Amino acid sequence: MKLSVIVPVLNEERVLPRLLRGLEVLRRSGVEVIVVDGGSADGSQALVVSAGIALVCAMRGRAQQMNAGAATAFGDVLLFLHADTRLPDGAKGLIDAALTGNRHVWGRFDVRLDGVGWRLRVVAAAMNVRSRLTGIATGDQAIFARRSVFERVGGFPLQPLMEDIELSRRLRAISRPVCIRARAVTSARRWESRGVGRTIVLMWWLRFAYWCGVSPERLARRYQ
Repeated sequence: MKLSVIVPVLNEERVLPRLLRGLEVLRRSGVEVIVVDGGSADGSQALVVSAGIALVCAMRGRAQQMNAGAATAFGDVLLFLHADTRLPDGAKGLIDAALTGNRHVWGRFDVRLDGVGWRLRVVAAAMNVRSRLTGIATGDQAIFARRSVFERVGGFPLQPLMEDIELSRRLRAISRPVCIRARAVTSARRWESRGVGRTIVLMWWLRFAYWCGVSPERLARRYQ
């Protein structure tokens, strides 16, 4: 299966060099990498171009950007990767094995937060367990899906928050996700800047409110 990795960015000049270096092994193995910029005012676009990676410009908004990248990709499988997340070694082979056969059409990786301290380890473990129990994945877990199924469910919903949760709900109606135990490593900057306890409370409140029907627009304002 041909794999395309789609990375939405906005003013990510600081983390892009490390990300692009990490993706070079996949590129050399034939994986397509597409970076979708939502109007960066820093040097993000120049970094992508200088690395020889495909750059797509789109309207600002993670959902819009990922859909724009998917529309230009030619892979049979699409993987959506946050700029501050690194895939585990051998990610392409793990995805190929996970999607072999007809049982599963999408999946995600376990996640590890790159900060220091036992609380962040507990947070990551809880995220992975919750995802296995609910069949819902978050963008930090590097969601991947067969292109045909992604298109069948309409791609990411055009909403400012919880677009990954809503996509998971739609994909889960077709199959449960493959939960790959190899860990993607994602930045703990959100947890560290806001405080682990406060961030846990905020994220659970946002998710509960979303399930209760509060609009993503309203939740996005609260999140910010």
